[in-house]
Amino acid sequence: MKANFFKLFALLFTTAIYAQSGHIMQGVGAVNMSMGGASTAQPLDISGALHWNPAAVSTFDSKILKFDLGLFFSSPELRGSLPPGMMGPGSPGVSGVTEDDRGVSFMPALAMVWGKPESKHTFGVSAFGISGFGVTFPEEANNPMNPNFNPNENSNPINYPQQANGFGHIESDYMLLQIGFTWAYELSDKFSIGVQPNIDYAALELMPNPTANPNSAGYPSTNKASAIGFGAQFGVFFDSGSGFKLGASYKTTQSFGDFEFENTYLDNSTSTNEFNMDYPSILSFGLGYSTGDIDFALDYRNVNYENTDGFSKTGWTSTASVAGFGWENISIISAGLQYKGIDKLPLRFGYTYSSNPINEKVAFFNIPATAIIKNAFQFGLSYQVNDKLNFDGVYHYGTSGDATSGQMLSPMMAGPGNPYGAIPGSSVSYEMKTSMIMVGFSYNFINN
Repeated sequence: MKANFFKLFALLFTTAIYAQSGHIMQGVGAVNMSMGGASTAQPLDISGALHWNPAAVSTFDSKILKFDLGLFFSSPELRGSLPPGMMGPGSPGVSGVTEDDRGVSFMPALAMVWGKPESKHTFGVSAFGISGFGVTFPEEANNPMNPNFNPNENSNPINYPQQANGFGHIESDYMLLQIGFTWAYELSDKFSIGVQPNIDYAALELMPNPTANPNSAGYPSTNKASAIGFGAQFGVFFDSGSGFKLGASYKTTQSFGDFEFENTYLDNSTSTNEFNMDYPSILSFGLGYSTGDIDFALDYRNVNYENTDGFSKTGWTSTASVAGFGWENISIISAGLQYKGIDKLPLRFGYTYSSNPINEKVAFFNIPATAIIKNAFQFGLSYQVNDKLNFDGVYHYGTSGDATSGQMLSPMMAGPGNPYGAIPGSSVSYEMKTSMIMVGFSYNFINN
């Protein structure tokens, strides 16, 4: 019953989520996104505070509701090549690029806090899509199974049909919905603590499914599997009263049950397999400064992929399935500036930098999860209708910078000197750009 409830809620509320930093959303809601995701020590809105530092919600002393909805577009490109002779004696080398054709996705966020000026307690509840990735790379039309195949024309061997040693149509869809229940307590007029237990729902689809054992027909397609997870977040927040603010938070690993896949192979045989993928722990530190018409925020985060199930292991298993993504820990820097010099129309500028968790040795294993953005730029604004109602908006543009690249891999070539089965002279690479428009509103129930 619990799983069905979360599945229904997720389908209604989080149609699709695409992450920016690793597989982590850099921010939540139009205000927080427009500040580059920085809010650990600068709580400009309740969504950013609830997401990055539960202690910071102590700055809000009334009942506030916030809702945001974004339209997100990504354009991943996948490139692959094989050297001459790999298609048979005397055959030419082949190379090509495949463009993603997924289209636009929706990104909603819902949050509420309530507190009173005379109380040291502040409470909150949130429902955020905090993580995700997804690609749709169609099968290469110019492939060796096609009687009109021309190896001298561009073709991407990664998207050849499985009968021709490719993966064919590649599709992935992952999302994580987190529901948080927040409590913050003011130890003094300058120092607050906060805690937030979380309940998580995740759904994952992989086509083909490389976590399953292949048979003579190749890797299977699979259903979309789901899992429930639990975790928590803890935070501290200090406001000097003279403009400077400090914050720190720790989000524990969100521990999930296994995804249980029901697989169907190309020969119509079936199987089941399980795959565990948790959400990594995140340590955040923040600095804020406010003076006159200026609010500045700077955050640093460390994401611990190397100790997270689903990401810590990689390589081929003894049955030629993939053990995991093999991601490294990453650092994220978020910075934002808000200017309030225009009456009722604050303007915001944000930047986010993220290191890449995928090294060249495991690039091939991560074709289904190409959503790696190195640099993201945001511009946002709000319109203050009155003391109770605000409308917010943001435009985001992100780029992966240099392409993530490596060699194509094959379990048939794996051995002591070549543990991942790298194919000499081959290459695989992917890069992407993202853009998003998000709008939202917040309503303060002050005096209601």
